[in-house]
Formats: sequence, structure tokens, C-alpha cells
Amino acid sequence: MNANLASLRVVIVLPLSLSAEPDDEEQAEVERARVLRLALLEAGYNVVATLPGDAFLPERIGQIQPDLIVVDAESQGRDILEHVVMATRDERRPIVMFSGDEDTAYLRKAVAAGVSAYVAAGTPAERIKPVLDVAMARFEMEEALRRELADARSELADRKVLDRAKGLLMSRQGLTEPQAHARLRKAAMDKGLKLVEVAQRLIDAADLLG
Repeated sequence: MNANLASLRVVIVLPLSLSAEPDDEEQAEVERARVLRLALLEAGYNVVATLPGDAFLPERIGQIQPDLIVVDAESQGRDILEHVVMATRDERRPIVMFSGDEDTAYLRKAVAAGVSAYVAAGTPAERIKPVLDVAMARFEMEEALRRELADARSELADRKVLDRAKGLLMSRQGLTEPQAHARLRKAAMDKGLKLVEVAQRLIDAADLLG
């Protein structure tokens, strides 16, 4: 067994909620869930829980902290996906959806909502692992791009704050741009703060005094 796979904590999310006397459709869903679980176990994945896709899912996901979420959306796919997206809104995780829904518009929405990969119903067990591998790789790539974008936005915001603070010093104290920058840098060093923090404090003080 692949040690990396064995260390991955996988949760299966199901749309079903069994009644006291399950009907044929519920029994079929139970059997499909069993087959899916066995396929994941045979592929070497560590399936730590099987959860219903209900309103309590976000809390359960938060407690278990899985590395990968596999959604069995053979039926009621749209309803269950909403719960999964809500459960991973604050802590993003790779999501793989197993479904027989052939509505391409819905599938595009599912991917846009955060699904990393889609697997058609009836996919042979031996083909599941490659799909999950791709889903994990795609998720990691997207997260790296998100971090890069967030860093770029943060850097741009910091630059705007710094430029505004230097502008205040230049206009109010008659300093040149290099002198204003040096003044801010010295204040940051003296106070043990980041340059942007000193700049923001200067702006806040200027706004307060008018």
C-alpha cells in the first residue's frame, strides 16, 4: 500500500438518510456507498468516515479534518453539493464528486463551486485512483495560485499605504520621496514594527487630526 495514500484522511459524503424501513432506492444507495468505500479502500485510501450530506456536515468536517472529500451524488446531487461547499468554505479541501448526472451546465457549476474532479457513475474501481490523484494535484495547484494572488493583492495594498504615508510627509514636512521613505523606515526600526504598520499609523493619525 502506498504510504502517502494511507496517510490521507478521506471522508465519503452521502445524500442518503435512512428511514426506519428503507425502501428499494435507499437500499440501492447503501449498496452503492458500500461499493464506493471498498473501491477507495482497495486503492489504498484511508476512509475515516461516511457522513450524510445534511446541515450538520460543516461541523462534522471541522471535527474530522479530512484531507479529501468524496461525494456520492448519484441522486440529490445538487442538494448534497450545497452542503459540501458550505462545509469547505472557510477551510478549502479537494472534493471529488461521483455522479450519474449528465447535465453539463450543472457539472460546470459544480467545478466552479469547488469540485476538483468529477467521476461518472460506473467508473471501474481501478480507474478511481488516477482520478483522485489528478484531483489532489489540481487542488494543490489552485491553492498555490490563490496564495500567489493573495500575496500580490496584499503587496499592492501595502504599497498604496506606504505611498500615501510618504505623500503626507512630503506635503506636510517638505520632504523628498527618499527622505520620507527614510523617515518611515527609521520609525519602523525604532519601534520594532513593519514599515507598512508605521505608514498606516501615520495615515490614521493624519485622518484623526484632519
